[in-house]
Amino acid sequence: MSESHLLLLVDDDPDIRDSLGALLECEGFSVAEAENGADALAKLRAGLRPCVIVLDLMMPVMDGLEFRRRQTADPALADIPVIVNSGVGDLIAQAKDMGVVACLRKPIAIDRLVGLVTANC
Repeated sequence: MSESHLLLLVDDDPDIRDSLGALLECEGFSVAEAENGADALAKLRAGLRPCVIVLDLMMPVMDGLEFRRRQTADPALADIPVIVNSGVGDLIAQAKDMGVVACLRKPIAIDRLVGLVTANC
């Protein structure tokens, strides 16, 4: 699989990372994982270049909103599209104002997520 089909899945729940990662890999994508925003930023700054980031909002250490603020402030990372997935409606409204591609509510509609990832990779 080419680098252009690599995505970064950022979620603090290992079960969600495992299940979504496996589903997306079955759809033909390579999946890198991060357990929070700080972990994701470290991987991106170390050279990981996904075509899209699938981002949870409620996480310890660094939440998705702070990750997005730091990502958009970094010219080397700002253009990577982000798809938010969250169960918290108030945070989703805030994320929409941060220029994300789409906001999905948990539980995630897999077909919609696959369509959005495909459209951005």
